[in-house]
Amino acid sequence: MAHAIVYRTNGGPEVLEYVEIEDATPGEGQIVVAVRAAGVNPIDSKLRSGMRPAPTDGSFRRIGSDAAGVVTAVGDSVEGYAVGDEVIVVGAIGAYSTEISAKAGPKTFPKPAGLDWARAAALGIPTGTAYQAVASLGVAEGDTLLLHGGAGAVGQAAIQFAVRAGATVIATASPRSRDAVRSAGADQIIDHTSSDVLGSVTEPVDVLLNLAPLSPDEFASLVDLVRDGGVVVSTTAWMPTPSDEKRGVRAVGVFVRADRENLQRLVSLVDSGELTVEVSRLVSLSELPAIHAQAAAGELRGKVVAVPDVD
Repeated sequence: MAHAIVYRTNGGPEVLEYVEIEDATPGEGQIVVAVRAAGVNPIDSKLRSGMRPAPTDGSFRRIGSDAAGVVTAVGDSVEGYAVGDEVIVVGAIGAYSTEISAKAGPKTFPKPAGLDWARAAALGIPTGTAYQAVASLGVAEGDTLLLHGGAGAVGQAAIQFAVRAGATVIATASPRSRDAVRSAGADQIIDHTSSDVLGSVTEPVDVLLNLAPLSPDEFASLVDLVRDGGVVVSTTAWMPTPSDEKRGVRAVGVFVRADRENLQRLVSLVDSGELTVEVSRLVSLSELPAIHAQAAAGELRGKVVAVPDVD
């Protein structure tokens, strides 16, 4: 029997259960993947809490978005995949499991041999979101990017993309995350626990990217730091992204898409060493309810990846 983290009702971390489930079988156009590692992402908590809808699998709902593993079965009409292939699965509900069924389409692609399981599972949603927020919005050489919330997986990837484009990066981080943000390439780091961001940025910035849990009023106040004609970017679905129409400051909301071409480009950057994906902590699959509890309490730092329990 396979195992998975599931929930039967929306709620806090306490609704998560580690249970036995039926072995996966491939449907039309699907592959079955034996999961070697699963990335923990903020969207997982939103699904669990009910902030984002999730499909029901019988009496419970599955959870988890990003995984890496080995193909164990191939359904009808599937081309390009065979049993034994090592793959990455992005944005497929149910990654907190020892095996999943996934459509053999834009959400699945080959894992490079040089990428270990943990980093492969950590790549998808965080790096894809950062890419869309920075590279796809045209952050360019000579620009200044203010990144509020640079310590997480999305933030560290966004810093790397911005620096790679030739931009200057000002990032906020707490003292415990300062070294990680500096290693990602930030030119200036503001300690948001002891300094006022508004008072610490002395020149207008071209782009403001918010990844921090701000109130709407706090977020709106930061728009004053953006130059006329600049851009405010956010990945927060539950809160509108503020703008300033009088000054031509536009608002852009970014939500990662399962874009196979972009994701393969990101894999190539990681594989060549041009992009670094850091994994802060490896945990067992059955530990994920406790990890969600730590995240809810604001105690989780860095990228967490889960691996199947050892029998």
